[in-house]
Amino acid sequence: MNNTLVVLLGPTAVGKTELSIRLAKLLSCDIISADSRQIYQDIDIGTAKPTKEEQEAVKHHFIDILPLTEYYSVAQYESDVLSLLEQQFQKNDFALMVGGSMMYIDAVTKGIDDIPTIEDETREMMRQKFETEGLDALSAELKLLDPEYYELVDKKNHKRIVHALEICYQTGRTYTSFRKNQTKERPFRIVKVGLRRERENLFSRINARVDQMMRQGLMDEVRKVYPLRELNALNTVGYKELFKVLDGEWELRMAVERMKKNTRVYAKKQMTWFAHDEEIHWIDVDKLTIEQQIQQIRELLESKAE
Repeated sequence: MNNTLVVLLGPTAVGKTELSIRLAKLLSCDIISADSRQIYQDIDIGTAKPTKEEQEAVKHHFIDILPLTEYYSVAQYESDVLSLLEQQFQKNDFALMVGGSMMYIDAVTKGIDDIPTIEDETREMMRQKFETEGLDALSAELKLLDPEYYELVDKKNHKRIVHALEICYQTGRTYTSFRKNQTKERPFRIVKVGLRRERENLFSRINARVDQMMRQGLMDEVRKVYPLRELNALNTVGYKELFKVLDGEWELRMAVERMKKNTRVYAKKQMTWFAHDEEIHWIDVDKLTIEQQIQQIRELLESKAE
């Protein structure tokens, strides 16, 4: 097994982009983005996409591949990346996946359960049910239809509750019956490298990044996509808060502070998720130069190849 997928992961704003460019050049490979929002067009600033110069320095995949109106599932991402990796490994022993979207990373490295794709009619029906009946009613319905998953699910996460009910309605089976949680074998070696910082430093970088996004023109970007604000692709930090400014509900200063807070909350969720993965080799980037980070990764890859 000579082919190796290197996965460079970590919470938002930890410092993955610069290191990924250096690492891709070292490995002579492209970068496969593992970011569930960077796949969409027209939302560049708020998703912190690599700059034009960075994308020209190294070829990136899965950035700007879809219009905001198009649905894209984790299962589709898994299939698309595996197909791309077949092509990449014909040219190179290494491939590099970079990002912080936990489900995307798990889909490629561990595989996801073969859960049916939801049909448009079912999705629209459940969207209307959620809007008219509310989360409490749907939670009660899930308790009846799939009590086992009801005990596990985050009761405040309407997306997961709605999705479980979509499966129940469409298939006549419980969502639980599709969830096997078995890791799939991959025909390549997987090496996961995680970047982490002291929490105070990470949060400071997050706050600074939000300020930078505002200076770069995030408000103008939000105005352009405002007519599409109900789309799932825009149900994300940065856009949600600034939509409230355009709706007249919040002052801009309050929205910016909420963006910072909600981004910090998301970063904590990422760190909690990654903390459960014992396969990740962690690098404390506060203590190392980028050259030292590269050296640690080189030594790790050499040890895995022995």
